[in-house]
Amino acid sequence: MRWDDFRRSSNVEDDRGASAGAGFGMPGGAHGLGIGTIIILGLIGWGLGIDPSVLINGGEILAGGGMPSQQTSEAPVADDAQTTQTKDFVAAVFGDTEDRWTEMFAAVGKTYHPTRLRLFSGAIDGGCGMAQSVMGPFYCPRDKEVYLDMSFFQDMQNKFGACSDDKACRFSEAYVVAHEVGHHVQDELGLLPRVTAMQQAASSQTQVNALQVRVELQADCYAGVWANRAQQKHSFLDPGDVDQALQTASAIGDDRLQKEMQGYVVPDSFTHGTSPQRKRWFQNGFNSGEILACDTMSAGTL
Repeated sequence: MRWDDFRRSSNVEDDRGASAGAGFGMPGGAHGLGIGTIIILGLIGWGLGIDPSVLINGGEILAGGGMPSQQTSEAPVADDAQTTQTKDFVAAVFGDTEDRWTEMFAAVGKTYHPTRLRLFSGAIDGGCGMAQSVMGPFYCPRDKEVYLDMSFFQDMQNKFGACSDDKACRFSEAYVVAHEVGHHVQDELGLLPRVTAMQQAASSQTQVNALQVRVELQADCYAGVWANRAQQKHSFLDPGDVDQALQTASAIGDDRLQKEMQGYVVPDSFTHGTSPQRKRWFQNGFNSGEILACDTMSAGTL
């Protein structure tokens, strides 16, 4: 993947030196999940989450019910060369998503309002409450911001085998960023508020989860749409990049993660979709480059 020509976004904020130090404190009660449960749910949903709390309480934002976290006042983070390059890469991909989605919205008479990406390390207190790195990158609809701990990229390679090495991982990492931006696109289009209302009216957690799967698969498709438009603009892809992204999509399917973690699969608990579904919807977006190719909400589409 060649990304030197991408415009660097000015909407990337480095909050790693101000991340929360204490993490979650979750006593009993309405939101009484122990830290072990939080971590397990976070691992199951680590792949490209929209909002970590969806996995815990079915769409309600995780705020309240927990003990206050202690904030630490830390010195600015001193980056090595690899981290500096990764920050530049994230800003480049984020900037290009801004440019491509601005163009696509303008083509249909709409205005795209870019989101902001906040880099953190370990844990952070944001618009959706406390979040930890174990939950993976996510989009918070309350403050309309994307959250990312860059150590997630190493986890993709070292823990989950989503890609083989730093060079091979670059487009997979771009896919991760573009997926989270895809959730913001859903927010801009008014989909997320509608889905949240449907989840709140659902009669079972199974229905809540099924709706969340559709949201996640659409964000996968939107990531593919971005990649298509960016390829038209920059011809930035190297041979094998798309195959690598598809391997990443496969690695983070609910079925594969559950099988690896607990030895069996519980389809009713899926929140992101199966490996084949994630691959197919990314391909739908990449092959078409069109938002209309990403209708995951209609009956019979999955």
